[in-house]
Amino acid sequence: MATTTQTASVPTPKQSLRERLDLGSGVFPYFLVAPTIIIIAAVAVYPIIDSIRLSLLTNPLVPTGNTFAGLNSYIQAIGDPEFQGSISTTIIFSILSVAAETVIGFALALLMNQTFRGRGLVRTAILIPFAFPTIVSSTIWLLMFNAQNGVMTYLMQVFHLLSPGDTLLRTTNGIIAAAVIIDVWKTTPFMALLILAGLQVIPKELYEAAGVDGSNRWQQFWTITLPMLRGALLIALMFRLLDALRAFDLFYVLTGGGRQVETMATYAYANMFQSPPLDFPTGVAATIILFIICAIVSSVIVTFSRINQ
Repeated sequence: MATTTQTASVPTPKQSLRERLDLGSGVFPYFLVAPTIIIIAAVAVYPIIDSIRLSLLTNPLVPTGNTFAGLNSYIQAIGDPEFQGSISTTIIFSILSVAAETVIGFALALLMNQTFRGRGLVRTAILIPFAFPTIVSSTIWLLMFNAQNGVMTYLMQVFHLLSPGDTLLRTTNGIIAAAVIIDVWKTTPFMALLILAGLQVIPKELYEAAGVDGSNRWQQFWTITLPMLRGALLIALMFRLLDALRAFDLFYVLTGGGRQVETMATYAYANMFQSPPLDFPTGVAATIILFIICAIVSSVIVTFSRINQ
């Protein structure tokens, strides 16, 4: 008598959403970051592309009758003495302010990295200047630089840095100096906290071992602190340089919207919305040039940080 054997079918386990999306191809991580990429493309990439398009037209504010102008707006902007002056102002301001903020911020970070009573309160209080919006802090300092009753003007006259009745905001160099002072006061805490975060991840055992080997504090700073802090320091420099290069509201407040001292950002704004007759394509071209400069600066810093890892 023949017997038949029936094989029971094993039900296939139900795949999860991740398994259906991934399928061994590594697609799932890209699915997770897709919403962020879409938002960035909508709020950042599209405006940049559209700005490039507008800079290539003769009159982008008029919906009809526009003609393709090519790089004429860029040539006009680069050849404009005012734009050349704005580039110089932007570079000078960025170098002076970021250099001062880095040195002072480094010193403050080293101090706050020590153990002392009230360290938490000091770390919190140091953020107060950075918490103020730039437009607010600029207005406060503008009153302090006032020629009649400004406290900063009075102190500078007492120490014979200014003549009686004079003010720092009457000359181009004075306005740049005032902008550097305000920017250093406001954003040095930001630099200090970023550097402090880098200091706190350095193992204390390295300093202890170096001390056992007979190295002093200065040698430990150059052989341990600086090499281990390179990554955090470069990130802090990148953030501050990009922020300084696009300085707008600080100079706008100090000049009262005037054009005696311009950064690249204020030059672009004045051409697009302020100075008659309006030269919108040149202003947009100036913003694109500023964007390219910022992109080059960030790329150089990121590349340098990778090389030195």
